[in-house]
Amino acid sequence: MIKMMRHSLDRFRRDQRGAVLVEMTLIAPLMLILSAGVFEFGNLIHDKLLMEAGLDDAARFGARCNSQMYTDVGWSAIDCADIATNIAVYGKASLTVANGVVTDSPRVSGWQKANVTVTIGASGSCHDAVVAGVTQYRSVTPQVCIVRAAGTYPYSGVGMLSLLNIGPITLSGAHEERLIRF
Repeated sequence: MIKMMRHSLDRFRRDQRGAVLVEMTLIAPLMLILSAGVFEFGNLIHDKLLMEAGLDDAARFGARCNSQMYTDVGWSAIDCADIATNIAVYGKASLTVANGVVTDSPRVSGWQKANVTVTIGASGSCHDAVVAGVTQYRSVTPQVCIVRAAGTYPYSGVGMLSLLNIGPITLSGAHEERLIRF
C-alpha cells in the first residue's frame, strides 16, 4: 500500500500537465491589481498635469491683462481675473452659454470655476525690487507685483483607490507670474 502511494506521488510530481494553469491562477490576480494601479496612477498624474497647465495659462494671461487699457480707449471694462479663471478651467477666454448653462467642457472632468482663484496684484503681492541695496527682482519700477493662480480638484478616479481604503484625494496647484500689463 505504501509502495503504491509512493509510486502515485512520484508520478504526480513528474507530471507537468496543469502546471501552467496553477501558475496562472496564482499570478493573474496580482498582475490585474498591478495593472489597475498603474492605470489609476497614470490617470491621477494626467489630471494633475492638465490642472497645472490651466493654472499656468491663467497666471500668464492675468499677468498681461490690463482692464484699465480697455476703459482708457472707451471700451467696456473687462474682468481680468474672471477671464483668467475661464482660461484655467475651460482653456478659453469666453464661454458658450445656452439657457444659462455653460456648454463648454472643462480641461479636467468635474473641475469648476469655484475651485480656481486668480489674484492679480493684490495687496501683499507686491515686493520691493531692491532691498537694502540688493536687487531682488529686475525691474524698471520700484515694486514688482505678482499674479497668482491657484486651484484644487477633487480627484474621484476610477475606483482602484477605494478598494485600498484610500479616501478622496484633492489635487492642488498654483502658478505665479510677474505682473507685466502692457
